[in-house]
Amino acid sequence: MTELVFLLEERSMTEVLKIIVPSLVPQDVVCRYLPHEGKQDLEKSIPRKLRAWKAPGVQFVVVRDKDAGDCKKVKSKLLELCKQGFRPDTLVRVVCPHLESWFLGDLAAVEKAYGMRNLAKKQTDRQYSNPDRLQNAEQELRRLIPRYQKISGSRHIAPHMAIESNKSKSFQVFIDGIRHLSKSNRTSI
Repeated sequence: MTELVFLLEERSMTEVLKIIVPSLVPQDVVCRYLPHEGKQDLEKSIPRKLRAWKAPGVQFVVVRDKDAGDCKKVKSKLLELCKQGFRPDTLVRVVCPHLESWFLGDLAAVEKAYGMRNLAKKQTDRQYSNPDRLQNAEQELRRLIPRYQKISGSRHIAPHMAIESNKSKSFQVFIDGIRHLSKSNRTSI
């Protein structure tokens, strides 16, 4: 693999991945982040972009929020779109339910990003020990940080995120997927 192309639902995810992905992949891998204008735009573009990308050594990753959908159905639909694009080897990851769940999974990062006090102590509270269960993660984050905005918040929080200790299971599944992809592609070169 010489290039890793991320097809993303929105720009806020781009801001996070530009910060955390370089620490997960070999230095010689070029990463491209292609944000879309929501899930419908992303889903329409997947088959077309995968078919059109002809450069050798490219691996694709699709990342989309679960929102109110069923995680398995969302992932199955995305995998089918990748097959239509003749790239069934695409790594598909569903964020459960929203990007803000990843932030709530690392309240120490949120605390540092916004200069808060005692926020990290709340990580053991029931709702933050498994933030993927929160259907209103963005509202919950805004309750804790009223000035939170999606794109600027992503830029502020991501540099402080602890990769290994994040309590969001979907974050850990994403990290494991990128590591596995990097490792398996390193051994095949």
